[in-house]
Amino acid sequence: MSLYDDAVLVLKGYEGQEELRQSYLDHLAARPDGMWKSCDSGHITASALVVDPGRGRVLLTLHRKLRMWLQMGGHCEPGDPTLEAAALREAAEESGIDGLTLLPGGPVRLDRHPIPAPCNRHFDVQYAVLAPPGAVQEISEESLDLRWFAYDEVAGVADESVLRLLEATRARL
Repeated sequence: MSLYDDAVLVLKGYEGQEELRQSYLDHLAARPDGMWKSCDSGHITASALVVDPGRGRVLLTLHRKLRMWLQMGGHCEPGDPTLEAAALREAAEESGIDGLTLLPGGPVRLDRHPIPAPCNRHFDVQYAVLAPPGAVQEISEESLDLRWFAYDEVAGVADESVLRLLEATRARL
């Protein structure tokens, strides 16, 4: 199965955000290249909120280009077999943490947002991943900073999309 086919199946199985979910499916139906950064009308991305539930905290990255505190994530790559794998790969690459595991149940949220050219628009499929006990992060070249925040600190540093992702993740936990 291709990554495109996996994305369609994941989205068809996602419960909630019906209108937004349908816009993702419509985008993919109209754009066979809608998984890839080269799609100038926007493309599917995969992200993951790194959570340490035992300590009540999340790991956020200060994005180098956007200069915002965000969850880990980014563009799908041809070698990604599934959206889950893409989200997990991005989380591991950007956090430097080995042994991350996906929170069961598929995507936690969807978030479509405009971004600077050349990408224009991301159709983000958002997951959550659990950090192993004693996880130590390591900053990547994509970040200006990488920091753990207590759940109640996130509102002071991140935008509404990250807050909604945290809320949905905590509800699933």
